Amino acid sequence: MSTGITPTTDAASVKAAWKEFIVPAAAPYYKDPLVLVEGSGSTVIDAEGHEYLDFFCGILTTGIGHCHPEVVERIREQVGRLGHTSTLYLTEPMVNAARRLASIAPGNLRKTFFTNSGSEAVETAIAMARMYTGRDEIITLRYAYAGRTALGTSITAMSAWTPLGSSVSFVKHALSPYCYRCAFGPPHDHCAERYAKDVEEVIATMTSGKPAAFFAETIQGAGGYIVPPQGYFQRVAEIIRKAGGLFIVDEVQAGFGRTGSKWFGIEHWGVEPDIMVMAKTVANGMPLGATIARDDIAAAWKGKTISTFGGNAIATTAMDATLEVMQRENVPARSEERGRQLRAGLDRLAQRFEWIGEVRGMGLMQALELVEDKKTKEPSPKKAGALLEAAKEERLLIGTGGLNGHVIRIAPQMLMTEADIADGLERLERACKKVK
Repeated sequence: MSTGITPTTDAASVKAAWKEFIVPAAAPYYKDPLVLVEGSGSTVIDAEGHEYLDFFCGILTTGIGHCHPEVVERIREQVGRLGHTSTLYLTEPMVNAARRLASIAPGNLRKTFFTNSGSEAVETAIAMARMYTGRDEIITLRYAYAGRTALGTSITAMSAWTPLGSSVSFVKHALSPYCYRCAFGPPHDHCAERYAKDVEEVIATMTSGKPAAFFAETIQGAGGYIVPPQGYFQRVAEIIRKAGGLFIVDEVQAGFGRTGSKWFGIEHWGVEPDIMVMAKTVANGMPLGATIARDDIAAAWKGKTISTFGGNAIATTAMDATLEVMQRENVPARSEERGRQLRAGLDRLAQRFEWIGEVRGMGLMQALELVEDKKTKEPSPKKAGALLEAAKEERLLIGTGGLNGHVIRIAPQMLMTEADIADGLERLERACKKVK
């Protein structure tokens, strides 16, 4: 679909400059990359004037839509008054954002430290746990993704994202509770307990027996939206706390109503985390990460710390405005309702196309695992790439993930209408028909 807008950006020049000046590792999607110039709500427009329905919202970041007018206006007003101060000074936007976050956070999480990204939020959480417990070792999961810092890439457990390998020796990986590719095989009645027992075994065999924390995404994002079975997190929390460690959850992708009916993914498992990290949707696209902890854990950080840009007035204004809209619009309920619609449509596609091995996810965080054969479950990155390109032809933006790049990730903005979800499913079906 063309918008009729006269392009003001020369796409060819942008692509040429990208090849000349941007590191090749930071590669964009598509054989012919998109040059985006505008966004509003559920749609974006490229330099050639084509309009796309966004079913991936900037890797689950523009959670209430592109350029939400209330957020834009609040940012515009703040930019004209005060921008940068660092954490050496107090600002009202910073404390307002922290107060609003504490009002929706689970359990007794109250004290927030702001950073620039999810990677830094993870680093902060691990440092807190190590200082509070006086221990070093961290238990995490295979298929994890935790950012691009030295610690983040050590927690990450997918080789494509860790070209230098793990550089932090105190991080140990347990089996991911990946039910579609179960490590234990049938019967699956006790998978949660079996995977939790593996965490227990990792503690007993690969650590000193005195871990600082268990750290995991509530739904593994880049790993392909891997959802653990009910009961898994409950048992892991018991195991790590019995060993004297903390239970830390990563809500960078799953947080803020995305999973439906709850504000945070971990609430579906009824477990109160000791520390929680978040980013992306927290400020609807402004660079902001946050780590929130119990009072006693936050107080254990005895040395000095600072984040030059973390908690700046512009980003925290965006966060406060974003959360205000989310609360007013009740995004957990909206994600639940629209998520049911989206899941029903994806399930229909899985029944029609043999190469869709599984549909999984929660709320507006849904995935299609693509395979060559449903019996062997051989991953099909080729089909995932073909579907990504075909969806682009249908003016629909989706994402990929999984260890082999064979999982399609779908995550529309959480204020998306019923009509837009239906439209997106129709475009996706047309794209599926083009995949050979």
